[in-house]
Amino acid sequence: MTDFEPRPGQRVEAYDVTTRRGTDYYAVFADIPAADREAWERAQAYIDEVGTRMQDAWDTGGYPLDIAMRAGELDLFNDGIVHPQLTPFSPLAAGLVNMEISRGDGSLGTVLAVQGGLALRTLALFGSDEQQARWLVPVARGEVAASFALTEPDHGSDSVSLETVARWEPSTGSATGGWVIDGTKKWIGNGASGGITFVWARVDRPGDEHHGAVRCFLVEQETPGYTGTVIARKASLRGIHQAHIVLDGVKVPSDAVLPGTKSFKDASVVLYSTRSGVAWSALGHATACFEAALAYSQQRIQFGKPLAKFQMVQERLANMLEELTAMQLYCRWMADLEERGELRPTQASLAKYHNTRAARRIASTARDMLGGNGILLEYGVMQHMADIEAIHTYEGTESVQALLIGRDITGMSAFA
Repeated sequence: MTDFEPRPGQRVEAYDVTTRRGTDYYAVFADIPAADREAWERAQAYIDEVGTRMQDAWDTGGYPLDIAMRAGELDLFNDGIVHPQLTPFSPLAAGLVNMEISRGDGSLGTVLAVQGGLALRTLALFGSDEQQARWLVPVARGEVAASFALTEPDHGSDSVSLETVARWEPSTGSATGGWVIDGTKKWIGNGASGGITFVWARVDRPGDEHHGAVRCFLVEQETPGYTGTVIARKASLRGIHQAHIVLDGVKVPSDAVLPGTKSFKDASVVLYSTRSGVAWSALGHATACFEAALAYSQQRIQFGKPLAKFQMVQERLANMLEELTAMQLYCRWMADLEERGELRPTQASLAKYHNTRAARRIASTARDMLGGNGILLEYGVMQHMADIEAIHTYEGTESVQALLIGRDITGMSAFA
């Protein structure tokens, strides 16, 4: 983002720390196919088009939905989802788009994860022909905002224990039968944006083969009983609205259930697929922070010479590059495994585990290297640093990832 415009009376020093440098020390992305590069370049153009509007949104806690859904107009929401109605994206193309958008703005990176990785994937994998015919293209093109409602106020890491219930209500007289949903959800991106929500709930229908199982229901947000309230006072991802949702007797028709969802394992399929996206997102944030620190060190003069001429600064840059390159290698190899159909869920967990931890360290070092300027939004680092805290937690906390990996390598579960 290079077109920052200072507010009246605001003094901005002439340090360009946001220009894209394309850091790729090991040429990890030098040989990517032309179609993947074209998708990456579209993401770059999108971020350049957005400029600093998202910086202002982050500052005020606003959510410019037009900017967010613009990614759909540019056909960037396909998160590597295979479907005849969607433009094909390889796992590498999907990762590069995620990386680039997160490099520009973490809130937009989360929009991509919610609208594409979670909501669109759920619909494409599990929706009925009728549901897909009505909603798939509008969601993919950003014409309808979509959300994925799994997490609850009391159930985050243990979301399998969710308490939201979908009760079957049979036809009586002139009243048509359908599902009645009651419960609460929290941290739902786009959950109060006027579109549709994929609500995961436990089925209450005695005698039904899915009684007691967790299934997904398509709920239009204007349905009576659905209330989405924007969560305020966030210190991270401030440029996207996430909602606290109350479902109070929300009645939906019998065909609102996504027929492909049979149990909680189906929700896990979606989460496993998006976990690799978090690793790519972390790479985007870390790249922005490293490049800001490098550019600043080359321009900032102290004690009569650029900071880059100090030994301590060069050592820090080398340490950051070491971690950044490892993150790139994780992502590239993960994409190659996924392309071959060989990526296991715990391999995605390891990439997410490594990359969000490394991104935290890189952001912290970059903030320190920018000195007092490091806390100013126009330099970007502080915003990235705060947003990394959110992606470090979502799609499975560090502790949960460690336990999943630990169970895989030991053959023993440390949790239920």
